[in-house]
Amino acid sequence: MTPRLAVIVFASLLLLGACGREEDAPPAPAAMTEAAMGRYCGMNILEHAGPKGQIILSRYIEPVWFSSARDAIAFTMLPEEPKDIRAIYVSDMAKAPSWDKPGAKNWIEARKAFFVIGSAVRGGMGAAEAVPFSTAQAAAAFVREHGGSMVRFDGIPRSYILEQQAGEDARAPSGERGQDDVR
Repeated sequence: MTPRLAVIVFASLLLLGACGREEDAPPAPAAMTEAAMGRYCGMNILEHAGPKGQIILSRYIEPVWFSSARDAIAFTMLPEEPKDIRAIYVSDMAKAPSWDKPGAKNWIEARKAFFVIGSAVRGGMGAAEAVPFSTAQAAAAFVREHGGSMVRFDGIPRSYILEQQAGEDARAPSGERGQDDVR
């Protein structure tokens, strides 16, 4: 093989490798607009306080919107919901202007977030919330102010997400998480 041919083959392989990685990369989150309607409540999600969620499925261009981060997590746990999830984004409350205005573009991939569960703060629909943050420090500060436990996405108990109803105690099940635990 000539040196020139070797360079062409090598460059071609690099280009093909880059293409494959681009396809594997999750799509970027969409900015929240007035057109975003909650999957479960059917209401404009801008009408609710607290963190929001969006899930991007392989089969659709537009994201599936959620009035709360907790609803987005529930979607991933419910057996009847689609499983062709390309990305799960939740509001980064470390960068949110306020609880009432969680921001339209400050998204974090849910699997990278630090969540606070069992706090005294309620989500936009009045239910217990899983409050997402991009840093452990921001989540720990929220825990100090509002109580609760810090967990990672895979450490959020199914019972916390799926079994509690809007008037129930929002605390994490006793004994499951310490105040400063990170899982």
